[in-house]
Amino acid sequence: MNIIFLGPPGAGKGTQAQRICAALGIPQISTGDMLRRAIADQTPTGLKAKSYMDAGGLVPDEVIIDIVKERLQADDCAKGYILDGFPRTVPQAEALEGIAHIDKVVELDVPDEKLIERISGRRVCLKCGATYHVSMLNGQTTCGQCGETLIQRDDDKPETVLNRLNAYHSKTAPLVDFYQGKGKLAKVDGTGDVDAIFDAIMKVLKA
Repeated sequence: MNIIFLGPPGAGKGTQAQRICAALGIPQISTGDMLRRAIADQTPTGLKAKSYMDAGGLVPDEVIIDIVKERLQADDCAKGYILDGFPRTVPQAEALEGIAHIDKVVELDVPDEKLIERISGRRVCLKCGATYHVSMLNGQTTCGQCGETLIQRDDDKPETVLNRLNAYHSKTAPLVDFYQGKGKLAKVDGTGDVDAIFDAIMKVLKA
């Protein structure tokens, strides 16, 4: 089954995609992973993408599409895959239509206020990489694993989170309308328990 995961930053796409992939025996593929793999393998499109990145520019859509096409032809995609973080725009989605058949698009739906609370409450340990949420720390300011002081990353500050959400709504949210029009979109409430969200996703995939 070929699946796309949609949802704003902090919606839990990564967590759920890992679980779905394990359950279905398919790979989770992100744009970053595809770029790194193509560059590491020194494919023609990978080298082309690297030339743009080395110059400090954005990799054009046509190059990204070629890299996606290469990646989806790999042996581990024979039974399907989850695309996480691609497509990001309607033009990318239209281009994807020409190289792949998508069975289902899962949108994790979480209100902005919940996302801001979820992300801005995140605290990380720079030493061991452990992640916590202030709601579970009870005032604790050090890592329970290594004792290092926990910090709030700049990306997780409320004003930054709001900017990221605004960018998502303006550029990526139109994909919801695009795939809804094709009858492929399944909206799943992303505010509940992790296990309940997983069960809900599996239910729509089997429908």
